[in-house]
Amino acid sequence: MKKDTKIVRAGRSAKWTNGVVNPPVVRASTVLFDSVSEMQHAAANRANQVPFYGRRGTPTTFAFADAMSELEGAKGCYVYPCGTAAITSAMLSFVKAGDHVLVVDTVYEPTRDFCDKTLSRMGVSVTYYDPMIGSGIEALMRDNTSVIFLESPGSLTMEVQDVPGICHSARQKNSDVVIVLDNTWASPIHFQPFTYGVDVSVQAATKYVAGHSDCMLGTATANARCWPTLRENSYLLGQCASPDDSYLALRGLRTIGVRLKQHQRSSLTVARWLAERPEVEAVLHPALESCPGHEFFKRDFLGGNGLFSFILKPSSPRALTAMLDSMVHFKMGFSWGGFESLILANRNVASQRTVTHWPYQGPLVRLHIGLEDVDDLIADLQAGLARYNEQQ
Repeated sequence: MKKDTKIVRAGRSAKWTNGVVNPPVVRASTVLFDSVSEMQHAAANRANQVPFYGRRGTPTTFAFADAMSELEGAKGCYVYPCGTAAITSAMLSFVKAGDHVLVVDTVYEPTRDFCDKTLSRMGVSVTYYDPMIGSGIEALMRDNTSVIFLESPGSLTMEVQDVPGICHSARQKNSDVVIVLDNTWASPIHFQPFTYGVDVSVQAATKYVAGHSDCMLGTATANARCWPTLRENSYLLGQCASPDDSYLALRGLRTIGVRLKQHQRSSLTVARWLAERPEVEAVLHPALESCPGHEFFKRDFLGGNGLFSFILKPSSPRALTAMLDSMVHFKMGFSWGGFESLILANRNVASQRTVTHWPYQGPLVRLHIGLEDVDDLIADLQAGLARYNEQQ
């Protein structure tokens, strides 16, 4: 099937839909059995999506997991209450005390906090690496390196990693190392991680998968080698997700293809407009040549989305505040991936990395370009930049 057909059909097996279009919401804690043999069969089939206990999942959860597995080309998918839970559970599934992990220096801030505050307390050492390291990752690997964590593009600063180069080089050094990728930016639609050597792909399904800023959900899909370990350890950690949120994600998933096309089209229009503004020092959009790793984006990705950043020339905090305070269509918020446009500023990017040099002095502004008319969005940014200039 072609991609757009898969989006419509994935997770809609007759065993989940029971003859209707959408898998229904099945809420349950207790699952009832009429015989000892029936209960024993359910208990023994944890791997086969047989209802046993609500924490293991209901048909709604199973349908959503099937959809994500199919779209990413995975052996299986575990569903979590948020993206951070997916990240932490995926890493905990493959590390033990005394291990060493490699984590990209541009990683999502909560992931870094988990590594520095939780993994370190467990006796797991962490080395951060330059997102542009590529095949040079081999030089940082140790005999006890168990996990390499990638995020591409990088959180906030949008560096695109050479995922196949890292995977190939790492496996030359140690074929057993587990490579985990945060694939939230691309979603299951625009980057196929298992094609390029990734073992576990993590998503904040809160973002583009659900697409409407009204549920919290995470997923981790895995290849055949890593799926049993991921599934078992996530279950032992007590991870489970609401069937209502799984239903919302299934519903949002059906339109992700058309939504991403509009997000991508509008974001490129805005990014190119910003690149011509005198207040802007740099635009960090993976689809533009000015973005580090753009060549890997062109080679490996099937498309983009609405999330990118730009750097303003050095200014006073007062000027930045004046710009942000009266935006009409761009509201401030920490998530993204919904239908609405968002804006978020960060003046301390350099403090959030430990290996790579941040070359800019001005503030970073991250935009999520929603589904509003792009001319209205540009007018909003133009008015914001006018306020910015007035306060310089």
